[in-house]
Amino acid sequence: MKRIAICALLCASFAYARDQRPAQSGTLLQMDSVECGTDQKSAKSLTGEIIGTDSAHQKMHTLLCQEYLLQSERVIYRIRPKDDKHPTLLPVGEKAQFRIEKDHMKLRVEDLDDKEREYVVVSMTPRAEAQTADNHK
Repeated sequence: MKRIAICALLCASFAYARDQRPAQSGTLLQMDSVECGTDQKSAKSLTGEIIGTDSAHQKMHTLLCQEYLLQSERVIYRIRPKDDKHPTLLPVGEKAQFRIEKDHMKLRVEDLDDKEREYVVVSMTPRAEAQTADNHK
């Protein structure tokens, strides 16, 4: 009975380890603030609508999102935080470990707080140095 439990535990741990991809390493090169939409608020109040004194004036302002450049060995990724409401400011120039899973990136910066956060990959560009090194081989 004990052997069956140990065998089941080992099989489960191997299945879990197979699903986890090894983390890649990269450097956070730069952070930019980019436009990612607009916020629109109406100046109408409930009282003004009932009495009819409010105009249809609307306030609009542009929303800015943090966008980072993450350079790995072969690719430069442009990423944005998946959580737009409470993004964490990442330290530029620091090393980070990341994994790409389905349609998002999981990133962890050891020197920050060692938490894994989700990011959206906006674009990927191959590094010129990696291409020229492959051509010279």
